Amino acid sequence: MESNILHNTLINTAFLLLLVNLLTYWTAIAFPNFTQLRAISTSGTICVNILLSIALCLRWITNNYFPLSNLYESLIFLTWCLSFTQIIIERQVKSSLVGAISAPIEVFIIAFASISLPAEMQKASPLVPALHSNWLMMHVTVMMLSYAFLMIGSLVSILFLIITQGKSIALKGSSTGYVVRNNKLVGGSMSKNYIDNSFNVSQESSYINKTMIPRMSLLESLDNLSYRVIGLGFPLLTIGIISGAVWANEAWGSYWSWDPKETWALITWLIFASYLHSRLTKSWQGKKPAIIASLGFFVVWICYLGVNFLGQGLHSYGWLS
Repeated sequence: MESNILHNTLINTAFLLLLVNLLTYWTAIAFPNFTQLRAISTSGTICVNILLSIALCLRWITNNYFPLSNLYESLIFLTWCLSFTQIIIERQVKSSLVGAISAPIEVFIIAFASISLPAEMQKASPLVPALHSNWLMMHVTVMMLSYAFLMIGSLVSILFLIITQGKSIALKGSSTGYVVRNNKLVGGSMSKNYIDNSFNVSQESSYINKTMIPRMSLLESLDNLSYRVIGLGFPLLTIGIISGAVWANEAWGSYWSWDPKETWALITWLIFASYLHSRLTKSWQGKKPAIIASLGFFVVWICYLGVNFLGQGLHSYGWLS
């Protein structure tokens, strides 16, 4: 009983910190001169991750199995993965943008798990026979981490599309350079000196210089960030699907059963494989790959949560009922 009270206190505290973090991140975006806000928000994310870690470990110790047996525990762990991924990315990019777009998702997940799910579904229940395996921690953990990376990478692509809405912008290659041609911002693999010269070919381009260069830098950052984050999540998704197939063969005697969860995991894999293929081969440029990645955000949610409403399949322990 005491462990349940402590667990609920930890989750509620994490939820309040996430709300504060959400406001802090958005304030840091609105007032970039207040550099202390980024450090405060990053510290808040670390605190949230620690609180969730303690809550999950407490549940693990109390029930003697890794807390991934039902939807509630899965949602809490997904929030932990998102905050963990967010911390890693923020250490690399030194920007509040990642936190500003991922914090609302984390708040939504915690709120859904704590408020929307009935109390019976929040209680730990005995593991079904299929989950009595060492594959539980490996397969589900890798899949959750892949979801976290793919969600954040997709959110960055959505932000990219919002900023470029109604504008003729084309990014090429790895977004390493941009030029203006016929009042259009075009990117390509070219040197920085060439770019600088291109922006100063005439007096008429002075207005474009002042207004487009900051946005150009932001678009370059978003495009590259989305590509790199999805590039990290995709191998994790691949490993998760393969490990799930091996586990399914041990538990159910078949590597693949076209279960709704398995089918949508394959669809998710194909969506992000298409995105990475278009980026690597440069067959699509600019907004088109970002549209694929943005679609992937919704496909991930269908794979993770949406199929639970179907109420059928071998993954019956995760269904809403």
